[in-house]
This record gives sequence, structure tokens and C-alpha cells, in this order.
Amino acid sequence: MHGYDEPVYLISVVAKVLTIHPQTLRQYEREGLVSPSRTDGKMRLYSQRDIDRIKLILRLTRDLGVNLAGVDVVMQLKEKLDETELLLEELRVQLEEFKGGVKTKNPLVKRKTSYDIILFGE
Repeated sequence: MHGYDEPVYLISVVAKVLTIHPQTLRQYEREGLVSPSRTDGKMRLYSQRDIDRIKLILRLTRDLGVNLAGVDVVMQLKEKLDETELLLEELRVQLEEFKGGVKTKNPLVKRKTSYDIILFGE
């Protein structure tokens, strides 16, 4: 059994399993939506994490009609949300320790983030 992040699947296998053309996978890579590993011979190898990411891309494009630029925005927002959820969980643990009188060597708030919203007019 391979690990979730272990790159083991060739592009032809991924394309066949997901019923897409290998060129579509190459396009996703060019767009920066997926980053497969490479062998010394420069062959692309995909992990199960990559495949799950591609499934999400396909769901967004096929089912919801999102273009690749929109997929990129959605994926970036999803990554930020995942990071925020991890940070929130860390803060919850620290807060529980603080409430319990346990001294922590880390500050209660580790970092602050800011988000810029850019609106494009027609």
C-alpha cells in the first residue's frame, strides 16, 4: 500500500482512471493547478493526493462550469481555508491549556493574516 503523498501513478494510468486525455493533465500542470513529481527520466508521477486534487478540478470544470482561472482561485481559497482551520485548531488547544492553568512556551496567538480583495470592473 502506498502513502497518500507517494508519487507512483504514471500519467497514462491517471488519465485512464479519470477518463481524461493525458494532454488535459499536462494543461493542468502548465496552469499550476497540479504539480506531479518527476522521475530522473522526467516522467510524471502522481500521488493519490494529486489524483484527488484533479478530481476536484474536474468537478469544478465539468459539473459547475468553472474555467481554469476560476479553479485556480477556488483552489487557493481552499488552501487558505485549510491553513486557517489548522491554525484555529492549534489556538483551541492552546486556549484549553491556558484555561487549565498549563503554561505554554508558545504565545496564544501565533500570527495574524490579512487578505486583499481585488475587484475587477468591466
